[in-house]
Amino acid sequence: MSALLLGNPQVSDAFDDEFRLGRITADRQAQVARENESARNIPELVSAVYDEAPPLLRARLLECLVRPLGPLALVAIAAGAFGHLFYRLRRDAAPISPDDVSRITSEQVLELTRYVEQCSPDVLLHIGALITSCPIDAVAMRGTPLLTALGLQQHDGSRTA
Repeated sequence: MSALLLGNPQVSDAFDDEFRLGRITADRQAQVARENESARNIPELVSAVYDEAPPLLRARLLECLVRPLGPLALVAIAAGAFGHLFYRLRRDAAPISPDDVSRITSEQVLELTRYVEQCSPDVLLHIGALITSCPIDAVAMRGTPLLTALGLQQHDGSRTA
């Protein structure tokens, strides 16, 4: 009887289809895992971009990240490293100065970005727009993975919405 089943093209095709479907599903699961890993690394990527960015882009990144914060968050994140930016909460606040930028490390930006990712994730998409508006050499190496991860996150958000 098994010889009949093995010689039957319908059984063979069904097996091949199941095998291909299982392979495609496994490939898709691996792709989704890679995309999720990229999305989880967004704060690290923002920190890396900040670390290599010129002072003007650093200031713009900080302004973008600090915008959704309230006074308590400013003094609580990264052991109060952003407390000196308290003046930024006023409507008529001056832009972040190069002095302010020089006081902030990439590790502190990492903590800030992790917080912002939780409280106001849309801000991260604005960071992508900031990077794309900069000269290509300013953030070429670190900006590309960040833009890719932000694109994946935006794509996933539009798919579920």
